[in-house]
Amino acid sequence: MSAPLSERDRLKQAAAEAAAALVEDGMIVGLGTGSTATFAIAHLGERVRGGLRIKAIATSERSASQAQGLGIPLTDFGEHQHIDLTIDGADEVERGPLNLIKGLGGALLREKIVASASRRLVIIVDGAKLVDRLGTASPVPVEAVQFGWQATERRLAALGAKVTRRSGADGKPFITDGGNFTLDCAFGPIADPSALEQRIRAIVGVIECGLFIGLASEVVVAEASGIRRLQRR
Repeated sequence: MSAPLSERDRLKQAAAEAAAALVEDGMIVGLGTGSTATFAIAHLGERVRGGLRIKAIATSERSASQAQGLGIPLTDFGEHQHIDLTIDGADEVERGPLNLIKGLGGALLREKIVASASRRLVIIVDGAKLVDRLGTASPVPVEAVQFGWQATERRLAALGAKVTRRSGADGKPFITDGGNFTLDCAFGPIADPSALEQRIRAIVGVIECGLFIGLASEVVVAEASGIRRLQRR
C-alpha cells in the first residue's frame, strides 16, 4: 500500500487536478517536471484511459517515462510547432506579474523550451510558493556547460550570487538530461528579475536560467481554504 499523502501533497494534488481539468480533447499538452507535475500527469493518465485524446511533449525523461507508463501518447516538436497547454509546477511565483523561478527539479532548459512554445502555460503550486519578490526563499538554477564551469561560476558570483554546483543523491555532480551542470545561485530578493535574467543569459557558458519572465498565463494555487486562480497582471 502507498503511504498516505501529507497535507502539502494533498494541496499539490488538488491544484494539479484542477489544472488537468483544463485539458480538452485533441490538445497538444506540455507535461512539466517535479512533484506537483507528477500529480497532473497521473490525473491526465486517468482521463486518457477514460477516452481523452491528446498528445504530449514531456519536459524530462522522468515525465516522459511516467506518461508512457500511463498510456499518454508522446510527440515532439518535429511534429508540432506549438503546444496548446502546458501544466507545470514552480519553485517560486511572484505575486502580480506571475514571474517564476523554476528548475529545482533539474529540467529547466527543457521546461523553458516547452513553456516558450506554449499558447497557455498553467502553473500549479501550493500557497507556500507565492512570494512578493523572486529569490526570497529559492535560488535561481542556472544550467551551464561542464567545460569551464568554474569560469561561469565566477561570473555568476560577480552578479551577486552565492553559487553552489548541484550534487545528486550519490554526491556526484548532478547532470541534466542535456548533459550539463546546474549551478544554484542564491541572490536573495530580486528587484528586477527581467534584467537579471538578461545578465545571466549573457554569460558565456550559461545555457539557460530558471527565471521564467512573462511566460505564465495563470497560476492555480491550492490552499487549505480551497483552489484559487491567479491571472497575470
